[in-house]
Amino acid sequence: MTILYLSLIWLGGVILDRAWFFFDQSVPAWDQADYLNGVMNYWSAFQTPEWFNPNWWEQIWLLSSKIPPGMYILTAPFLEVFGTNYDAATIILTVFSAILIVSVYGLGCLLFNPKVGLLAAILCQILPGLYRYRTEFVLDYPVTAIVTLCFFFLTLWKQSNRLTWLSAIGVGITIGFGLMIKQTVLLFLLFPIIWLLLTTLWEKKWQRLLEICLGFMVSLLIFYPWYRTNWLLILTSGKRATVDSAIAEGDPALNTINAWIYYGKILPYLLSWHLLIIPIVCFLIYGFLWLRNQNWFNDRDMKTIRWLAIFLIGGYFLNSLNINKDARYILPLLPILSLIFAQGLYLVRRQWRGYIISGSVGLGILLMILNLFPLKGEMITKILSPNVQHYPTIGKDYPHQEVISEIVKTSTYLRTTLGVLPSTPIINQHNFSFYGAKANFQVYGRQVGVEEGNIEKDARSLPYFLTKSGDQGSVSQPQTLITRRIETGDDFRLTKTWELPDRTSLKLYQKKEATVEVNPIADTPRKVKLTNIEFPEKIPADASIPIRYTWEGNWQELKSGIVLLTWEGEEDFWLHDHGIGMGNLSTQLAKKGGFQVRENTAMFVPPDLPSGDYILKGRYIDRETRKSYPLDLPDVSLKVEANVSSPNAPELDLVTQLRLAAMKLPQGEAALEDIFATIERINQYDPIQDYLKQAEIALKYRLQAEEIKLEWLYPLALSEVLQRDAEGAIEQFKTLTELDSKNPHSYAYLAFVYLYDWQPQAAEKTLETALNLNPNLEILHTLDGVSALMQGNIIKALSKLNQ
Repeated sequence: MTILYLSLIWLGGVILDRAWFFFDQSVPAWDQADYLNGVMNYWSAFQTPEWFNPNWWEQIWLLSSKIPPGMYILTAPFLEVFGTNYDAATIILTVFSAILIVSVYGLGCLLFNPKVGLLAAILCQILPGLYRYRTEFVLDYPVTAIVTLCFFFLTLWKQSNRLTWLSAIGVGITIGFGLMIKQTVLLFLLFPIIWLLLTTLWEKKWQRLLEICLGFMVSLLIFYPWYRTNWLLILTSGKRATVDSAIAEGDPALNTINAWIYYGKILPYLLSWHLLIIPIVCFLIYGFLWLRNQNWFNDRDMKTIRWLAIFLIGGYFLNSLNINKDARYILPLLPILSLIFAQGLYLVRRQWRGYIISGSVGLGILLMILNLFPLKGEMITKILSPNVQHYPTIGKDYPHQEVISEIVKTSTYLRTTLGVLPSTPIINQHNFSFYGAKANFQVYGRQVGVEEGNIEKDARSLPYFLTKSGDQGSVSQPQTLITRRIETGDDFRLTKTWELPDRTSLKLYQKKEATVEVNPIADTPRKVKLTNIEFPEKIPADASIPIRYTWEGNWQELKSGIVLLTWEGEEDFWLHDHGIGMGNLSTQLAKKGGFQVRENTAMFVPPDLPSGDYILKGRYIDRETRKSYPLDLPDVSLKVEANVSSPNAPELDLVTQLRLAAMKLPQGEAALEDIFATIERINQYDPIQDYLKQAEIALKYRLQAEEIKLEWLYPLALSEVLQRDAEGAIEQFKTLTELDSKNPHSYAYLAFVYLYDWQPQAAEKTLETALNLNPNLEILHTLDGVSALMQGNIIKALSKLNQ
């Protein structure tokens, strides 16, 4: 019967939740859409799995660099079965509901009795904080379920004398999966785990200690591969995710009382007043009778109270210590509170118990329905369950799909980056990326115009922009400037306007002169060839020069093609290597026949270049097969002269911008800020960072086929670092330390990559050489301290890091 009761409790919640999603016609907001984009990426990757290929798994872990991909991986099968839409993704939440209900029931049985567990499971369905976030695709409800399941296994391991090894394995599995969903699971589990560890050591239960170690090893097997691959980005993105977000949202500082009572003030809303007050009154009455009769708690009761208090107080404290606060972050406290409330309701005398429990649950169900559906119950909800209303959006038509369709219709063969200038819950870069992913990943939304110094570069680098009238949302001051620049500039035209439900307008602007144009042609050339090229007759050195290439070939070779272009003079040369179509030909499209690709771009002519005539030589490389052949090129030459003015030119292609930025690497720390500011900017223009792969393939070919040059090695090494290819970057930086052997910065870069790849001993040896070259370079001592710390040499680490 228990299974039947739990199934009915779960089914009731599922029916209500799916009804909510059925009526809801909204578009996902920032976080929801961002998570959905992660799901779409993993769904796409699992279309062609290579289960036994380690390189494929590494790429899988790289798909999500900052947020653990557990939720994305678990949700991907639902998209495969039910379609790539928001409702299909949310079905995974019903699975976590089942986990939560079973876990709470199990905890109730372990700590109280089955009746309390069953009532707590019902309360978990009607607590406002839980049903509010069951109807949103965010990570916090799954975190709540997995934390509760882990706490169940911890309690089982703590209290049971049988099958403790299996319980320890269960703890390990749930912690591992929890860390693969969101790191915040540790904020709730850390104190209970520490308590159990200290208790085990104090009582000298060595077998139990081995079981704890076993649980840790099991969890490590689950979460290690992703964290091993992405640990550096997790650390570096932590400040943005916590401190920067807290400042932007106006969260209270930790040195204020508001930071520590923040969650205390909102807990009543997450619980509802009646489910908070009635159990408290029951406890007070029971406490009065307990004092009068001196019916002291027994030892088992005290252990239960202490165990639950460790979880609740520890979770509350650590979440309050986190400067970035949000109501949903403390949802894992609610299931444990539901156990306490259920026990409180069962403390009532038997003759009143049924009325109070049924009345509390019935009122909770009524409030849940009124909070989730617009049934004009505000008078009741404002009193008993305020601030948790979450109505479905009914009957509103948002144009996201139409915007994407318009872009795909105009740029049929291209992968396009859309600059989304507003940032509201309805209009933002993340949800346009989601709808773009549904369209064969042909459109990616990105928020640009956030830095005033980059406005002109942003405007010149993207083919489409969205602007909006009225409220612009959470945007920075430069957004006004770039919006004016797009709407009034001569280089953009208004493509289409949509009226939004709030009576504001959404406008799509397209660049008049596209960077890349693709058109089908009648013939199907056997090989890729350059049929036309346009450039100024005379050009100066040290300048960006406009140039137009027209390529023809079959679709497969065009979209896979990287061209190595060399402008050769008698004494010198320069490069203009790049992917055909700047790498933006859609890889999701399988087309037959011939196509013409026109590129309207710019190349950089280096400084100190001798005057004279330069001729074009070229080679084609297939990025997939690495086959290559000489390009069929027009017979053209270009003249460099000293006294020629610089012509107007488009923005340089991203491969060239990467090479120019990387040439500053020998300068060390002084140049790193500018280099990574450039990388951060151009990463917005290429959302999948394909330009890094283009640069890597082109430069590797040149280094193997021609000669080794520092100005090629540094950008190759940087491209591999940015792709987190530690093995490749180590190889390049090793060569750099041989060629640039007097430069301590090259050794510092090599040591850094060694540390990233968890090779601290190799890093230490490299740093010894660098310190001999320049013992006063601060970064070398810092890296040496990190190397010592990773090797467990605490004394040396403290000495180095405190210098």
